[in-house]
Amino acid sequence: MKRLIILIIGFSIYSYASLIGSNFSQRDLQILEDLDIKSSFITDYKLQEVYEQYQSSRNSRHYVTKLNEASLFVPRVKDILKQEGIPDVFIYMAMAESNFNIDARSSVRATGLWQFMLGTGLRYGLKNDLYVDERMDLVKSTVAATKYLNALHKRFDKWYLAAISYNCGEGRVIEALTRATIDLYIKKNPEQKNSKRIRAFRKTIALYQQRRTPFSKVNRVYKETRKWNIKVGIDELLVVQDNIERQYLPKESRRYIRKIISLAMMNSLSFIKEGKNSHLLNMGISQTIATVPVKGGLHLKNIAKSIGMTYEELLVLNKHIRQSIIPPSQKYYTINIPYSRLTRFNQNKNNIEDTKFAIHIVKRGDTLSHISRRYKVPSKLIKEYNNFKSNRLSIKQKIVLPIPSDMIGKIKFASSTNRVKKYIVKSGDSLYSIAKKHKIDIKKLMKDNKMKNTHLKIGDRLVLK
Repeated sequence: MKRLIILIIGFSIYSYASLIGSNFSQRDLQILEDLDIKSSFITDYKLQEVYEQYQSSRNSRHYVTKLNEASLFVPRVKDILKQEGIPDVFIYMAMAESNFNIDARSSVRATGLWQFMLGTGLRYGLKNDLYVDERMDLVKSTVAATKYLNALHKRFDKWYLAAISYNCGEGRVIEALTRATIDLYIKKNPEQKNSKRIRAFRKTIALYQQRRTPFSKVNRVYKETRKWNIKVGIDELLVVQDNIERQYLPKESRRYIRKIISLAMMNSLSFIKEGKNSHLLNMGISQTIATVPVKGGLHLKNIAKSIGMTYEELLVLNKHIRQSIIPPSQKYYTINIPYSRLTRFNQNKNNIEDTKFAIHIVKRGDTLSHISRRYKVPSKLIKEYNNFKSNRLSIKQKIVLPIPSDMIGKIKFASSTNRVKKYIVKSGDSLYSIAKKHKIDIKKLMKDNKMKNTHLKIGDRLVLK
């Protein structure tokens, strides 16, 4: 009898192994386990379809390219996930969300590595003002994402549900779970199909879908159906029902979870393990990014200079800093630097050159919007920095522009500032006096007016650019 049991178990294991096929490894099964997905989901044909699509030569090259581009900050992101108790597989959720682009923006204005909407970002502590958009701070946005994911996991008790609800929203997942639970209940208890309670539940869901009743009523139905102790798994949620327009989950979300799994599984393939890409397997072993406090008002250009980096290199890690100026209203604010520059930063942090801001002296005809366009600085920022209560300006008024004074020469002024004036030559005018009065180079004045000499006649019309 004992031998028979062993033979049966052995046959079951062999059958299961052959069902999985040789393309899948134990690590792939671990990915599913980390997401609280049963191992049999590895045979899901749509998962295999997505997985095969990502293995095409074009997608494989794109995969390697994006991992390489993100190799500086991915280890820091992995470290934060680990500290906050989020499974490693969620690094591939960031890849699915933004392709590892720190400043990624979607058509619905979701922004950053983790594609936070403005409201959700604010809810999880990400500032958004004239100086910063912390949805693009790779460290702060990752911490916010872990808080959000942990809250979703606490609510649904499954990591795959946390991932799906991150994509389509908690409300849609609750609706899906409620509908699937009712359908499974009816399948087990067909006599209850037209009961008063079931009809009432279905009506509430229908009204919610039509936006004629608040989510709170669906949530109450969800809490009631949970008492039935019916287990709704990933297979039931991702199923595509016949002749139903609104499936349990949107098509995008059904693909989204399969995409995350596929991206994670690709890390086990031979094109990663072997040859020039093998270094990608070791991302996360060493520290690569340090977060350091710097004084408010400093410019990234001066910080970069103090640690031996180019301004452009430092900006890549700090795209959340608008105008490249550390918020002046804060005594200190944290930025991200390569870990390899930390020692040099600590040596020079007290000697970083203060920013010498540009000054604009108001002339006749100047407006705040004109100055904003000229120097490419938002009007709101100019007003806040100068503590203006209104847009009114006075001649010879000095306005501090929150850009370094040595960058003025590098600004390409907008075409709207190159205003063209017409001037009619009067008695006593000379080309020199006109050029001096309007602060125009005399050679430019001659060129703009296609003049071969400096002779003028009263009544001549000149173009002043």
